Amino acid sequence: MDFIGAFSFVNLRFLLDGLQITVAVSVLSIVFSFLIGGLVGTLRFANIPFFSKILGVFVDIIRNLPLLLIIFFTYFALPQIGIRFNIFWSAVVALTIFESAMLSEIFRAGLNAVPKGQMEAGLSTGLSYVETMRTIVLPQAFRSMIPAIVSQLISLVKDTSLAVIISLPDLTHHARIIYGQNTNYVIPMFVAMTLSYFAICYVLSLLSKYLETRRYNY
Repeated sequence: MDFIGAFSFVNLRFLLDGLQITVAVSVLSIVFSFLIGGLVGTLRFANIPFFSKILGVFVDIIRNLPLLLIIFFTYFALPQIGIRFNIFWSAVVALTIFESAMLSEIFRAGLNAVPKGQMEAGLSTGLSYVETMRTIVLPQAFRSMIPAIVSQLISLVKDTSLAVIISLPDLTHHARIIYGQNTNYVIPMFVAMTLSYFAICYVLSLLSKYLETRRYNY
C-alpha cells in the first residue's frame, strides 16, 4: 500500500477528471428525473382515464427492473432500433429513466397525502384544476416529499458508479485504471472513492436537513 505514490499529481488529476464526469452525470440525471418524475407522478395523481393507467404500467415495469439492465438496454439495445447515445448520455438516459419512475411514485404518494378537501376548497373558489394544483396542492405535497426525494437523489449519485460497466469514464472507472496499473494503490483508490461519494451525498443530506428546517418553520 502506497498512499503517497497513489495520490501523485498525475493520479489526482486523473481522479478529478473522473469526479467531474460523476458530478455531471449526477446533476443532469437529477434535473431530468426530477422534472419527468414530477410530471408523471402528477399525471398519475390526476387519474386521467386510460392514460394514467398506461403510465402506471410503465412505471411498475421500470421500478421492478435492475438499473444495470436499463443501462445495458440504453447502450447496447437502443442502437439496434436506430437510437444511439454515446457512453455519457447512455448513462444519463438510463439513470433518468430509472429514477423518474422512482420519483414519480414519491410525487404521487405526496399528492395523495394532501387532504382531498384542499382540492375541493380550491375549486370552490373559482380556481381551475391546474391553478389549484399549482398554488394549493403541490406546495403542501412537496414539503412532505422532501426527505424521500433527497434520499432517492442520494441513491442516484451512488448508482452512477454502475455505469462503469459501459466504461463511463467516471470516478470509479478512473480509480480502477489507477489501481489496475499498480495493485499497491487498491486501498488508496477505495479511500478516494469513499471520501468523494460521501462528500457528494453528505452535501445532499445537509440540503435535505436545511429544507426540512424551512418546512417546519414555514
